[in-house]
Amino acid sequence: MFLTDTHCHLNREYFPDGLEAVFANAKANDVKRMIFASSDVASSREAAALASVQKESPEIYALAGVHPHEAENASADYLSEIENIAKNERVLAIGEIGLDYFYDHSPRPVQRRVFAEQIELAKKIALPVVIHVRDAKDKSQGDAVAELFSIMRECGADKYGGVIHCFSGTAGEAAEALEMGFYISFAGPVTYPSHRLLRETAAGIPLDRILCETDSPYLAPQGHRGKPNEPALVRCVYEYISMLKAMPLEEFADAVKKNTERVFNIK
Repeated sequence: MFLTDTHCHLNREYFPDGLEAVFANAKANDVKRMIFASSDVASSREAAALASVQKESPEIYALAGVHPHEAENASADYLSEIENIAKNERVLAIGEIGLDYFYDHSPRPVQRRVFAEQIELAKKIALPVVIHVRDAKDKSQGDAVAELFSIMRECGADKYGGVIHCFSGTAGEAAEALEMGFYISFAGPVTYPSHRLLRETAAGIPLDRILCETDSPYLAPQGHRGKPNEPALVRCVYEYISMLKAMPLEEFADAVKKNTERVFNIK
């Protein structure tokens, strides 16, 4: 069986003892591919560097982009730096990028500008985008999802598509993303007992548009909560969603593998 963790953070700051044990655990759980997500220029370089040397057992690919948390800290030439990193053949997409009105680590106007600029970069270099979005605690204080979709349409993100990562929205929001040609990725929260509506949404996503991830070291699945997450635990997400869809795990895993290769153009 071939499992892919389509979104994980493998930075040295999270795994100071190295990745040998992480890779061994992944191998023991059939996780044979990982996509190393980035949050700023430095982590984009780190991801691309690891992906360049780690080509099997497991194979690593990378994202390059500036997360909304880091938008305010982006340098004046950050776009050219991300573009140069993205020339690496192991970089699959611009990401993770988007809007986060829950924490507001960067001013919202800056988040929106940096998000739009990176969509334009993705269009320029013909790569998909990987989207992060989180609403304010009270939507009356800011509807990040609505603003995100508006920017995506204005910038033509549907032309190259991509992924809404760690999806936590409503069925209606998922339908809107699907209509724009995006894939929907689920992480550990889909396994949480309190997230009934998220499970219902996952069950309804078309089989050819669904991905699985850990977003490690965050959001460990049920049974592992309170502990650092790692790519091996993406198996829990696969098992849970295959159960929701009432299909064999191997069949579901094969579909996700094909989806991953299609959206990220992995040959």
